[in-house]
Amino acid sequence: MLNIGLTGSIACGKSTVALLLQEKGAFHIDFDLLAHEVEEPDQPAWQGIVDTFGTEILREDHTLDRARLGQIVFSDRRKLDKLNEIVHPAVFLAWQRRIEEIRAIRPDAVILSDIPLLIELGMQKRVDLVMLVYIPREEQIRRLMLRNGYSLDEAVQRVNSQMPIEDKLDFADIIVNNSGTREQTRAYIEKIWPRLLERERQKKESA
Repeated sequence: MLNIGLTGSIACGKSTVALLLQEKGAFHIDFDLLAHEVEEPDQPAWQGIVDTFGTEILREDHTLDRARLGQIVFSDRRKLDKLNEIVHPAVFLAWQRRIEEIRAIRPDAVILSDIPLLIELGMQKRVDLVMLVYIPREEQIRRLMLRNGYSLDEAVQRVNSQMPIEDKLDFADIIVNNSGTREQTRAYIEKIWPRLLERERQKKESA
């Protein structure tokens, strides 16, 4: 089994790259989806968030108002760090469970662990390879404004709340430049997929 840490920054197109790799046969574990699961009402992360940020970040049905919570944490780095301290441990446990479920049915699987904060959290040693989806900062801002309808200031605030994409390049084993067309990205995935399968075989043989 090969566990690839897929990462990038906001609006870089990780979802596109993940989908293209899934089409080739990779298994996808999305940390954002895991976070949503552990933040459901009455789950441990949900309780910690409510205890920390108050009931004003809840909707009437007790689910999190993510837009309201985002306004709070993205304007204050300390609050963002506190949110991550609550959510990350629960997500990591769910991640390990998913990996073991996949291992049980496909011992030779290629897994994409889609982890937005992989580098920031120093998780490189917990995966076999780091795959970085890259676009320049200016393109991040442009795509974020287009995708989410943000103003320039809002887009810049979101981008600035994360580690600069340029600083992540040195941590990557594989860099997927997603600045071009989808077909250009697809062509690159076609090129690297056999290398990933070979890496999985090598890992199994050396185990």
